[in-house]
Amino acid sequence: MKKICIIGGCGHVGIPLGLALASRKFNVTLVDINEDAVKKINNCVLPFKEEGAENILKAHISKNLVAVTDKAKIKEQDVVIFVTGTPVDEHHNPKVQDVLKVISSYLPLMNKNQLVILRSTIFPGTTELITRLLKEHFGLANLAFCPERILQGKGVEEIFNLPQIIAAVSEEAYREAEGIFSLISPKIIRLESKEAELVKLITNTWRYLEFAAANAFYMMVENDGVDFYKVYNALKEDYPRAANFPKAGLAAGPCLFKDTMQLSAYYQNNFFLGQSAMLINEGLPNFLVMQLEKKIGSLVNKNIALLGMTFKANNDDIRESLSFKIKKLLEFKMAKVLIHDPYVDNISPLDEILEKAEGIILGTPHNEYKQIYPKVPFVDCWGLWYKD
Repeated sequence: MKKICIIGGCGHVGIPLGLALASRKFNVTLVDINEDAVKKINNCVLPFKEEGAENILKAHISKNLVAVTDKAKIKEQDVVIFVTGTPVDEHHNPKVQDVLKVISSYLPLMNKNQLVILRSTIFPGTTELITRLLKEHFGLANLAFCPERILQGKGVEEIFNLPQIIAAVSEEAYREAEGIFSLISPKIIRLESKEAELVKLITNTWRYLEFAAANAFYMMVENDGVDFYKVYNALKEDYPRAANFPKAGLAAGPCLFKDTMQLSAYYQNNFFLGQSAMLINEGLPNFLVMQLEKKIGSLVNKNIALLGMTFKANNDDIRESLSFKIKKLLEFKMAKVLIHDPYVDNISPLDEILEKAEGIILGTPHNEYKQIYPKVPFVDCWGLWYKD
């Protein structure tokens, strides 16, 4: 079977893919600069929560799956997969050069016979730039863009059940990529490179827009003193056209905001819908703090419990979590912030925090909080504590 390495392989994109490929008998090497994550993988420990991953890791580690920090291992591979996504700068502009620098830094360790696969979100046109980069270095480009569209924390399950989009710069590259992904995906969808790049960006942006619509309605209704979830539950009850109406909530994480801003940059900053969504979703933390302030008055020296610090429920991922923005806003109001999250390090037990709390903001709707009904004023944009 082919020897495949994944650059940045011990992260949230690399591990699900690496495990899926190993389960199909490929020889997989996860290359990562994170020594702690590499050590954990080789000791059969996942560095973060990922459903369904543990059993596959146990079955394949040290057999046809290994994690290394040694970049020289790249020379031995048939396929090199990069999971480097395009970041955005402080002005929300895509930093395409950062992606090109990463690829360029690995070129001396690669050869022209290797298939190169791009896996993470990239700005439209980046595949073409990398094609030019490979041709300048090797005289040809054996390149494919095969974007991941998995849900964080459920990546292993979704890789095996979702269609895989493949865009390739040549028929040979497409056939080779298809031969790999057809073994782990039920369906292959072939696109041109820019089409595939846009599919990935629009997928994440659409989700961000859905959250923004729900959050805009939530703030509109709650600002007038009306219970949003009484309205929400009534409009959804036995009404099929509202079946997919999402709840309000903090729209965070490493992808949705970033990819919306990339799509805005792609459209020369004329994507006003995306920019409005950013203002709504990023403004929700401030609204929540102001709502609590309305209920209990000044927050100065008040003990305020902030429950949940991860960016999504029942997970340990804190990347770009808006709960940290709430924490800063509360501190600016000179409140005494009592933080709790069952998936990250806690300062105090939950019971102790609830006993001290004079007000509560629900940052993340973990299952562990479902049985709580606060005895003090609270703000819950998720509807976890809604009582009809």
